Amino acid sequence: MGGPLITGKVLFPSFANWIVWCQKQQHRCKFYDNRHANRKCVSQHFQVMNLRDGTVALQEGKPGEMTCKSQRLMLLTGLICPASPGCYHYMPYTVRSMEKLIKLIDQEMQAVGGQKLNMPTLCSAELWRASERWELMGNELFRLTDRHNKQFCLGPTHEEAITNLIASQSYLSHKQLPLLLYQVTRKFRDEPKPRFGLLRGREFYMKDMYTFDASKEAALKTYALVCNAYYNILNRLGLPFVKVQAATGNIGGTLSHEFQLPADIGEDQLMICTNCDFSANTETIDPSKVHCPVCEGKLMEKRGIEVGHTFYLGTKYSSVFNTLVNTAENKPVMAEMGCYGLGVSRILAASIEVLSTEDAIRWPNLIAPYQICLIPPKRGSKEEKGAMLVEELYDSIAQAVPHLIDEIVLDDRTELTIGKRLKDADKRGYPYVIIAGKKIVDVPSLFEVRNQNTGEILFLTREAIVDLLSKVHTS
Repeated sequence: MGGPLITGKVLFPSFANWIVWCQKQQHRCKFYDNRHANRKCVSQHFQVMNLRDGTVALQEGKPGEMTCKSQRLMLLTGLICPASPGCYHYMPYTVRSMEKLIKLIDQEMQAVGGQKLNMPTLCSAELWRASERWELMGNELFRLTDRHNKQFCLGPTHEEAITNLIASQSYLSHKQLPLLLYQVTRKFRDEPKPRFGLLRGREFYMKDMYTFDASKEAALKTYALVCNAYYNILNRLGLPFVKVQAATGNIGGTLSHEFQLPADIGEDQLMICTNCDFSANTETIDPSKVHCPVCEGKLMEKRGIEVGHTFYLGTKYSSVFNTLVNTAENKPVMAEMGCYGLGVSRILAASIEVLSTEDAIRWPNLIAPYQICLIPPKRGSKEEKGAMLVEELYDSIAQAVPHLIDEIVLDDRTELTIGKRLKDADKRGYPYVIIAGKKIVDVPSLFEVRNQNTGEILFLTREAIVDLLSKVHTS
């Protein structure tokens, strides 16, 4: 018995010290392996890790092919991963961001009376032939034939489908008007040259709304109502945008506007008056014109990324499918229609394009994948005892600010230095990064709090951080 006891004394001078040592190891395991704790940790997230080697992220496409800021950053930070030309895997961080954006869009669409539905991706060729767009759209349509030799296309837009649906319901009561129906779905267009990541792809997410009224006057009021909802969406995101008059293209109709984010890599050329509210896509005016057609002020040329497009369609589609609605006098009339598109995945990429630096993503606050990133000390550092304080801060935020409980992520990769993890956090664009650095061992303990969107750096106690974050809005 003497040998083991002596060995025990060498390893653990007293039983009490041995208990303390075990407790410390238990705490360390709990902190560095949070799989049994209710905390979100970076090490557990599925991400395409290109942050360590920027060259990996830029291998998409042909050598020398033009790229843009949002494409580079989304590839570099593993937000997207190429699947085939113009098609991407959306990684979990991106899906979180997109779901937040869709929630915001839902709020504004439903605030103006929109009702959400889903229509089939497979669209009948018969409907498209009836509107004459089967031929008009040409190679842009992805076409296929089923085993019964019936032809379909993968829907790039759904005017035919929705108009035929409403026609099948007999006459709509005037009490149901204006009828505003919308969906958020994947769309497909056979782009001849996909580029710029999510800005110009073959498969993408779009919100498309279709409206039905009993008169032109009522339809134009609905048009103004939905345009105002688009203003609200883009303003809530804090995005710089301009509404410009636009061509109706292959959608058709007699009135159209685009919502554009000014950007150097934008594919649209815009003319904006420096003196009044006039602005237009050059498709609708003489591109060599230098004076505003409204006030004769100077026109300034800019490039823009189209993120939204609205159309007053009139009876272009309803007359094809005999889509009737009832007036207040119970008289059936041809439905006056409008259609309204928002590029959901394009807004994600375009917001990164216009808000970010060359090296780091900056999100609109409302759609950042996570609002807060906590960075504990490096394992083995002299500040390591601050690890428990990071745990306590996480729990304090979750308890005191319930709407942020799902918005916190802990970068538990403590084998890496704080500097490396901070660099990663900066690239990913968390609005708030909170670091347990050198001041964590001070009395009182102070965390370094970085507001990534303003560049402000504060040193705050746990209580002050909770107070600061209680003012953060997520909707």
